[in-house]
Amino acid sequence: MSFAQILAATPWLAYASAIVLGLVVGSFLNVVIVRLPQMMHRAWRAQCAELQGEDLAAEPFDLARPASHCPACGHPIAWRHNIPVLSWLALRGRCAHCGAGISWQYPLVELTTAALFAACVAGFGIAWTALAAMAFCAVCVALAVIDLQTSLLPDDLTLPLLWAGLFVNLWGVFAPLHDAAIGAMAGYGVLWAVYWIFRLLTGKEGMGYGDFKLLAAIGAWLGWQSLPLVMVAASLAGVAVAGTLMVARRVRRDQPLPFGPYLAAAGIVALLAGDLWAKLLAW
Repeated sequence: MSFAQILAATPWLAYASAIVLGLVVGSFLNVVIVRLPQMMHRAWRAQCAELQGEDLAAEPFDLARPASHCPACGHPIAWRHNIPVLSWLALRGRCAHCGAGISWQYPLVELTTAALFAACVAGFGIAWTALAAMAFCAVCVALAVIDLQTSLLPDDLTLPLLWAGLFVNLWGVFAPLHDAAIGAMAGYGVLWAVYWIFRLLTGKEGMGYGDFKLLAAIGAWLGWQSLPLVMVAASLAGVAVAGTLMVARRVRRDQPLPFGPYLAAAGIVALLAGDLWAKLLAW
């Protein structure tokens, strides 16, 4: 009996496996969320230095190097202190060496990813379709948190997500290929048009190019039919959150807010809602 057959015969094991995998992937996503923006800034500084004829020497810095360490004291993190969620709880959210606080982001990203992976198993069963859905959810989680913290949607995530959507839909997994191709074009084109209309009317930039690419990626995964509800849901959520923050005086009326987290969340909901989402669109 294959491992897939064992999982199919024991649903609790399938969900447990998805949760464990989600916790592990969520731990890696935390590394991506923290380091990828820093890698981008380092690359920009290196390019500027090169244009000015300067040699900007720097130690290797990527997703693997240097090893995990406390950002406050720089002390290396032992493996037993790097177990998803459990280590954070055992340490009571503080560094084992210096006692500095560890952000709630780490367990929240891990738990969110685990919950989404379990939802993928519930929605798509024990199949490679569920693994593809997990990959989509994982990248969307990383993009949402990065955009929330830095107002960046890195091409290193949005573009592979777009091409991966077209690839999986070569077999019509989530949408027919022609719908996915139209979805990618429409997702980019619609927000590009909104951007330029807003800029011509106000002289300001209402969103970044990363939003275009993210919506194009969602269209590539789910087809063009999903885009209207994704945009409406993301816009309503963004307006509701922005209004709440303004009432609470947490943000100014003219302060730009990232749109990527709402697009990513709406894309995940559209993926997991499946037929219900299509029925809402038809209605």
